[in-house]
Amino acid sequence: MVDNHLESDMSASSATTVRLFSYGTLQDPTVQVETFGRLLTGTNDRLAGYATRMLTITDPDVLALSGAAEHPIVVASDDAADGVYGTVFEITPEELHSADTYEVDDYTRVEVVLDSGTRAWVYLAV
Repeated sequence: MVDNHLESDMSASSATTVRLFSYGTLQDPTVQVETFGRLLTGTNDRLAGYATRMLTITDPDVLALSGAAEHPIVVASDDAADGVYGTVFEITPEELHSADTYEVDDYTRVEVVLDSGTRAWVYLAV
């Protein structure tokens, strides 16, 4: 599980929400309901300079929730044409903490700027 702490002055947030860019299982309705207690709505966006790889998940709770042993993970790419498509969700800081708990230790949360210019948190390869 990712151990990231919210900073008091996050540029990706307003007073009550933060932005999270998801390219994988956090887009799944079942995962959303179990992780956040609700379905999320978001907007499409792209993270330039990164590529998707697959990661074998061994955490039994994540396996049970997602129903998949292979999850996408994003890594930096040397190819400037590479990019990862996904969805930007506005969630509460508490929901971001829930996402941190859901993600396994192979991921770390960092703030990025997406193609739209939006600043958002994303889980990348450690």
